[in-house]
Amino acid sequence: MRNPGDAGAALPARWAADKGTPQPTPENWVEAFGDPNLSALVDSALADNYQLKAVAARVKAAVAQARIDGASRLPQLLFAPDYQYTQIREAGFGSARFSVFETLFSLSWELDVWGRISDFQQAAIREVNATAGDFQGARLSLAARVAQGYFELAEARLQAAVGERSVKDRSVIVGLVRGRFARGLTKALDVRLALTDLANAEAELTQAHNQVQIIARRLQVLLGRYPEAVLTATAELPELPPDMPAGLPSELLERRPDLIAAYDRLLAADSRLQSTRKLLLPRVALTAAGGMRSQALTELVDPRALAWNVLIGLAQPVFTGGRIRGQIELDKAQTEQALNLYKDTALNAFREVEQALAADEWLRKEEKALKNAVEQTEASRKLAVYSYQHGYIEILTLLDSYRSTLTAQSAHLSVRRQLLSNRINLYLALGGSICEAC
Repeated sequence: MRNPGDAGAALPARWAADKGTPQPTPENWVEAFGDPNLSALVDSALADNYQLKAVAARVKAAVAQARIDGASRLPQLLFAPDYQYTQIREAGFGSARFSVFETLFSLSWELDVWGRISDFQQAAIREVNATAGDFQGARLSLAARVAQGYFELAEARLQAAVGERSVKDRSVIVGLVRGRFARGLTKALDVRLALTDLANAEAELTQAHNQVQIIARRLQVLLGRYPEAVLTATAELPELPPDMPAGLPSELLERRPDLIAAYDRLLAADSRLQSTRKLLLPRVALTAAGGMRSQALTELVDPRALAWNVLIGLAQPVFTGGRIRGQIELDKAQTEQALNLYKDTALNAFREVEQALAADEWLRKEEKALKNAVEQTEASRKLAVYSYQHGYIEILTLLDSYRSTLTAQSAHLSVRRQLLSNRINLYLALGGSICEAC
């Protein structure tokens, strides 16, 4: 069996997209954002989310199945007490009654001479470990979805606030245009264009408010709460955590729960294959049976009345119609499948980390450019208002300056939220830990 470091491709000494010094992942990445409200929501989701509880139940089921699979290593004892009462009636002779007490037992125990049962049990234990890895991965994924939903809600509320300011500004423009029209300084078309622009801004604001309630309800479902769209959340997007803890590529194989689970499933498949191969070897079994039978209940406790026998048997498969050979081939194929799934999971894990690292760099550049765009559009909007008041520009130029300001502000908010979401993706891709006590 290969070790977990053999993912089928050579691992680089450091991440290709990471320009900084490798650092260890934080103990609890949720706290890296410095938002107590976010930490409280994540804790609530980890305690109450129903999907996570379903995964936890699967872990319990796997533990129970491992106990079932391991039971055959121990002797199987069956105890069967019985009581029989018989009454016989014959014409002219009265009746006769008979009472018989008996205690019977049987013992069977397959001696695990070749380790076949141990291999089978080991496969079950590996499945338990894999399911536990699934649970840890589900916890990380849930925490990430809650955090991303939390930031999406904050962005949606900020977008709605931008929309409200836009509607207010457009209303001012309508008043300005109407005043100029009343003084004969502009045409009726300008009034219509300003009113159309105001109506579009109001429609966009309605859409922004609708997005707030959609995100809030989706987040409440993750928290295991009724989706009533009433949720306390921050009104601002936090600053991006300054550090980019990426660690080393080789550490990922032993840190990400999905990779650990995939490797445990590979080991489980290999153990099942070894167990199946040993079906071709002789099986040694110990069987015993005995009991006592008496018409008097008190005699059942007399050890001199016990009768029993013990048999040691040897069973060697001779002809099974190809069933065992077929099972061996099936287990071989499943082991190969598990190996390739592990390699694929590892490559995708590396891709997710590299992708998140690279995206962080490009999103930072985009955020910087959009921040500059917001400043420029704010300045151009003020200049456009002054120019329109003095008749230097047409109404379309003024309206376009307002639309450009709104677009730049909205895009800047969006990229700030994307930076936060991408940081969460990086923490998730790295298998970053969260509070184990939650």
